[in-house]
Amino acid sequence: MTVRVLIADDQEMVRVGFRMILDNQPDIEVVADVPDGVAALTKARELRPDVCLLDIRMPGVDGLEVTRQLAGPGVAEPMKVVVVTTFDLDEYVYAVLENGACGFLLKDAGPALLVEAVRAAAAGNALISPQITLRMLQHFTRPADGPGPELELLTQREQDVVREVARGLTNTEIAGALFLSLSTVKTHLASVQNKIGARNRVEIASWAWRTGLVTA
Repeated sequence: MTVRVLIADDQEMVRVGFRMILDNQPDIEVVADVPDGVAALTKARELRPDVCLLDIRMPGVDGLEVTRQLAGPGVAEPMKVVVVTTFDLDEYVYAVLENGACGFLLKDAGPALLVEAVRAAAAGNALISPQITLRMLQHFTRPADGPGPELELLTQREQDVVREVARGLTNTEIAGALFLSLSTVKTHLASVQNKIGARNRVEIASWAWRTGLVTA
């Protein structure tokens, strides 16, 4: 099945480069590339792409607001958003993830990671640039006072699954690591999202580190 992608970036060379990389993949098609946030919102709502690749700093409406309008809390039919930017400021990372993005990459991450992020988003997974992930994990780690009481919300098996999500494993990898079927992993994740109010895997991972379920 072909993954349909929208690219929004104010730099034409970036849009052309991303389009060449993605259109070269047999399972990905770029359906539009636009230079600003207003056009991104219009085209996204018109074309309903599987994944929207957004820059943060764009004219008209910035990528943070575009992400909120396409994927944020309260959006009836949220889209999959991956933010790709040169700016790795922590406040940007947290803002786009809070607004519903399922990926955050730096523009120098390389073609392979860009393709992987698009495929991950389309599959309902998440991908964040490794250097940003490390900072996030350090930020969310609790002091050495033991796990928080929030862990009582989850069964032991759900906790096992969440630990692997926090370490970056895919559903297939989790199934192999825990000797579970893929459908069982998906069932556990759906239950976890409902119990802790998480919208995606990034929020599940953040919760795991914040509560002390994962510490190293």
